[in-house]
Parts: sequence; structure tokens; C-alpha cells
Amino acid sequence: MIMYTVAEEHISDNEIAQVIAFICGVIVILLMIMGLASTDWLMALGWRQGLFVHCIEEGAPTPLPFNMPDPQGCYQARDVAYIKAAATLCVICLLSDIMATVLTGLGLRSQDHREKHKFYRFAVLCMGIALVCLLTALVIYPVCFATELNLGNRTMWEFGWAYGVGWGAAIFLFGGAVLLLCDKESEEIYYKERKIVRNEMGGGSSMAGMGHHGGRSGTQLA
Repeated sequence: MIMYTVAEEHISDNEIAQVIAFICGVIVILLMIMGLASTDWLMALGWRQGLFVHCIEEGAPTPLPFNMPDPQGCYQARDVAYIKAAATLCVICLLSDIMATVLTGLGLRSQDHREKHKFYRFAVLCMGIALVCLLTALVIYPVCFATELNLGNRTMWEFGWAYGVGWGAAIFLFGGAVLLLCDKESEEIYYKERKIVRNEMGGGSSMAGMGHHGGRSGTQLA
């Protein structure tokens, strides 16, 4: 009975980890939506650039960055490969994280430990894909931008809060994936301990049965 209690404690602690992983997934969804919708990935005097839109502020000094001829206002993002690639990777990250969060929620609701393990395993895979895509986007965006600095027509550039949000999402993704990876070891501990408990209970029942039959035999002999 003591070992059975230990096994239940392992499951309880593990579920807490999965709940935290689920919360991490939800936070990543919110952060990625904010980052994708923002135009504050890259900023300079009179210029803001996001993954899908760039904006020219009123009174921006000319020549504009990248020799853009547009007046003030917001326009579709420039047709540049690295911007499109970063945007695509971030969208894939968002979709993968949504899938991972849903799978984690299904695992938390399931009462079957084998199903839980299956849901969490696929959730880890989805979170891993999301993390790789996001990190790739966060790396190629500044690296490729550096190659066109001579066309920027500005002496100072800075990455805005939306780019920082991307790194924040990456941290939560990593944390969620690590917490979900803890599930496999805990499940193995649970099944091993449950098997031992059953064996001990079976052995105890057998001993009790032998004692009972022995008592009856003794009575008959008397």
C-alpha cells in the first residue's frame, strides 16, 4: 500500500507539470498573435516594419529606408525573401503551438494513462516543431537584414518589442516542451510501481489462502 501511495504522488506531480505546460502553450499563442500583428519588429526614424506590414510615419525624413517612394501610411511588407520566410515560419510556429496546446489539454482530460502518454508525446513533437521554426525566424530576420543595411538610409536601427516577444515565446515553448518530456519517465515509474504493488497484493492473497486451507485441513484431521 505504501508503494501505491508513492505511485499516486508521482502521477499528481506529473499532472501539475502538464498543467504548467498547457499554460505555457496558451501564453505562446497570445505572444505569437501579438508578434504577428505588430509592425514593431524593426524600427528607425520615421519607419516601422513588421512581418506583413511596414509603416511610414508623418514627417519621416527622406530618402526613406530602402528608397521607398510611398507617402505616409502603412503598406504591405516589402517583397523580400527573408521577411516572407520569417513570417511563414512564425505562422507555422503559431499553428504548431495551437495543436500542441490542444493535445496537452486532451491529455489532461483523459483518464487513460496510455492515452495521456500518447497525447503528450505528440504535443512534445508539435512544440518542438514550433520552437525550431520560431528560432529559425528569429535568427534569419536580423542576419538577413544586416546584409541590406546599406539601403536603409538610416544611421540607427533597433529591434522593437515585437521581436522581443518572439524570444519570450521561444522561452515558454522550450519550458513547455521540457515539462511534457517529463511525462515519459513518470509514466514508466507509475507502471513499474503499480506492477510491484499488484504482485505484492497477489502474494499476500496467496499466503492468506494457504493459511486458510491449512486451517481447514487441520480441523478435518482433528
